[in-house]
Amino acid sequence: MKKIFIYLLCFFISWNLSFAEPATAVYTGEDYSIYVTYSESVQPGDPLCVRLDFTPSKTTRKEPDGLTQAVLLFGEKRKTDFFVLDGKNDKNDSLSLCGMIPLSTYQETGTHDITIMYSAYGREFMKFTLPISIEPKEFISETLELDNRNTSIKTDTSSTRMRQIDKLNEILYTINTDSVFQKEPFEAPTTATRRTSFFGDRRIYSYVTGGSSTSLHYGIDYGIPTGSEVTACGAGRVVMAEDRISSGLSIVVEHMPGLYSLYYHLDSFNVRVGQMVETGDLIGLSGATGLATGPHLHWEVRLNGEAVNPDFFTEKGFLYFK
Repeated sequence: MKKIFIYLLCFFISWNLSFAEPATAVYTGEDYSIYVTYSESVQPGDPLCVRLDFTPSKTTRKEPDGLTQAVLLFGEKRKTDFFVLDGKNDKNDSLSLCGMIPLSTYQETGTHDITIMYSAYGREFMKFTLPISIEPKEFISETLELDNRNTSIKTDTSSTRMRQIDKLNEILYTINTDSVFQKEPFEAPTTATRRTSFFGDRRIYSYVTGGSSTSLHYGIDYGIPTGSEVTACGAGRVVMAEDRISSGLSIVVEHMPGLYSLYYHLDSFNVRVGQMVETGDLIGLSGATGLATGPHLHWEVRLNGEAVNPDFFTEKGFLYFK
């Protein structure tokens, strides 16, 4: 099957810097075909997405059953397993796999390669590389002046807050390979359009005590009054609904393996852990609980534990999953 490696390197759609459509590559051989869909032009903070569609030939279908699996690699340290998007991975049949890797907001721009290693229908592992372009992106820098209450929250090192952080991280780094609930674009969790903070903002928190700290803003803040409706951005399973010191009344929804949406600083919520929700379902009302300088909704998306640009999944991300 060495022809697959050669063909996939040579046959891909040329650069398309528009975000309207993903790039594609295809191989058709005697044993099976692979159709590749991937994000070839992204920005720091976006995820890398690759979809592999496998179709066996009649000859392959007659062979003993074998699992199809794949691994996505970027650079020396970023690596993730593909998960089954469509089809059953228990016989020689058509199958769709998806792999996603989050990019840091500090990711170096320019041209890079991603590597896909795969085993089709239990055969030996093969690999190929595809080029991607990481385009520059400007991030806002801002300073937030915290009052006594918010200074106390931001500097809280209590065991209760540490346990809350550990619990959330354990959830966000969990990858349930059978949790494929959403294949359509996300919808914004509010009808409001006014954003008071943006994904990837570089923040300085200024304390009333005279000290300060720096961090990134991991989501999008919508400036909406307390009591505004907050809806699920996509179908999924509620994996957290509780009051936290930093983020106040908080909801976390699992949408795909390793992909979660988060809703912070709510005034109330009406969902429970384990509940299934659909896109647009009312899950709570906005507020100013936790570390908040005023009423707003903080909406965040995490992939494999890392914050990624929520707009990616409303504008183009799910083109890779249909």
